[in-house]
Amino acid sequence: MFRSLVFLFLAFCSFRGSGQSLYMPRDVKQAFAKGTRSPDGRPGKNYWQNKARYQIAITVTPPSRVIQGEEDIVYFNKSPDTLSSASFKLFMNIHKPGALRADNATADYLSAGMKIDAFRLNGQSQEWPDPDGFVLQSVPLPSPLLPGDSIRFSFRWHYELASLDGGREGAIDSTTFFLAYFYPRVVVYDDYNGWDKTNFTDLQEFYSDFNDYTVTLRVPANYIVWGTGTLQEPGSVLQPDIAERLKASQASDALVHIVNGADLRAKNVTLQNRVNSWRFTATDIPDMAYAVSDHFVWDASSMIVDRTTGRRSSIHAVYNDTASDYHQMVRYARKALDWLSNQWPGVPYPYEKMTVFQGNAGMEYPMVANDESYGDTLISKLVATHEIAHTWMPFYMGINETRYGFMDEGWATTFELLFSRHDFGVRQAEQLFKDFRVHTWQSDPGAEEDIPIITPGHALTGIANRTNNYGKAALGYLAMKDYLGDELFKKCLHEYMRRWHGKHPIPWDFFNTFNDVSGRNLNWFWNSWFFSWSYMDIAVQKLISNGKGYTLTVKNVGGMPVPFDCKVLYTDGSHGSLHQSPAVWQVNPHQATVHIPTGKKIASLTIDGGIWMDSNPADNEWPSTPKK
Repeated sequence: MFRSLVFLFLAFCSFRGSGQSLYMPRDVKQAFAKGTRSPDGRPGKNYWQNKARYQIAITVTPPSRVIQGEEDIVYFNKSPDTLSSASFKLFMNIHKPGALRADNATADYLSAGMKIDAFRLNGQSQEWPDPDGFVLQSVPLPSPLLPGDSIRFSFRWHYELASLDGGREGAIDSTTFFLAYFYPRVVVYDDYNGWDKTNFTDLQEFYSDFNDYTVTLRVPANYIVWGTGTLQEPGSVLQPDIAERLKASQASDALVHIVNGADLRAKNVTLQNRVNSWRFTATDIPDMAYAVSDHFVWDASSMIVDRTTGRRSSIHAVYNDTASDYHQMVRYARKALDWLSNQWPGVPYPYEKMTVFQGNAGMEYPMVANDESYGDTLISKLVATHEIAHTWMPFYMGINETRYGFMDEGWATTFELLFSRHDFGVRQAEQLFKDFRVHTWQSDPGAEEDIPIITPGHALTGIANRTNNYGKAALGYLAMKDYLGDELFKKCLHEYMRRWHGKHPIPWDFFNTFNDVSGRNLNWFWNSWFFSWSYMDIAVQKLISNGKGYTLTVKNVGGMPVPFDCKVLYTDGSHGSLHQSPAVWQVNPHQATVHIPTGKKIASLTIDGGIWMDSNPADNEWPSTPKK
């Protein structure tokens, strides 16, 4: 009996320590059972993903907000499954009255949505099955799509851009449009969830396959188009002088004013055809987005983003000349792109260019950011850096933002802080981070703030969704960085990105990769930060002299394994500080003991979490502050 009790005790200790397992939903378990995911964090031997080839042509004729388009999609079924239907998302239907939305819609937001004017399947005309439907729609296939086979979908459609209040896309002004999610697309069919049938409510974001695109935008003379992909034959749409400036900017570190106000007034920017066709191409990319204007100016430069190969990328700023912060935007973006490519995440920017466009959304797209203008240039830099940081997650890594938004927003928020420390200084950067990313969560005791990060994003609304995806997740990544140290943390991050670049990682791939590469079972940490209802609240229990200094006992009231600093004031007036990583909570997640070696007498002590803000700082001092 005694031996059995000892065995059970040791087994319990093992579970409480590094041997904990992570909760896994049943659909994800099935993926591991099928061998598409591996326990060591690598793609499984049976991993697969589908893709498509898009040929799209759209006609834009401002000030009319009607967008007309046609496309061919060749969809390749690389799965082991036979597909009897195909699912599509028509994102512009979010603007239809009656669509399921997270927030109330203004009159300027509403429209008639996307109208499918013609639909063909493998060249045969078909009736679109749900002309009155909303975003998510399904089409039965006349014959099953077998594994390894392909199918062609053809569309002709039109829709009206939302006016001035389109959210992530729409009319910026009467002759400046931002076009995103503007085409019918096949939704992701993956190894753990099948067809992605999560609805789009304009709160959660997106999930896309890596596709090949050719997009042609037909616009009137004097309208310029910027966006994702390589502009084919610039001389077919731009005047020779303008095309030459563009070419020069692609090989120069200097700022080049490709189009200024005088050029726009003289109408010497584009060829003076009735219609110019701007054609862009890109491969293995999750989306395309474009901006069109006849009065926005255009600055550009370029820089080496890969110091090993010498590869350059262009940086563009497109804006109304009245936006004073955008006059510096190329410089801001250059600095961010250089730092992100070489420091954190420290993977060279993967695309040929990055354009920051003055819109109204603060939203990322491959090679394009749609950002507001701000009077405070610190905020301008912060927003631009955050959106550029999304290049790595979710675009370089094909994150399911709808379900696991913390896998991209949390990282963009992490990189945003790390860059800001470098650019603004630690004190100012961390104060901004606390004000904008942490304070709301920590000052709100509502239960929705404690919902575990792992909760699927499409099951959340409001503040819970934002807290989990941004500040809380970023603090979890930063706490792991503190625990592992920069060198090992970066090694784990780089291997995760190497394994899953161009694929669709899910949280367990990330957690398992870090466990594998670090050589440690970190599940005790992942459980507390990402799977529990914990929050950040630690408290001083006692401080006693031990003959060689002091022993401090700290209670983890909230349960999160946060790092903290012990800040000491000695009776002689001197100060000291002792940092504690999350490792102090590994053996006992509820209580930590800290040894403070000193021959001096302590007058007072404070535990300070810094950016890991304590929800009840009143019990963080010794001696305790008397209650009034």
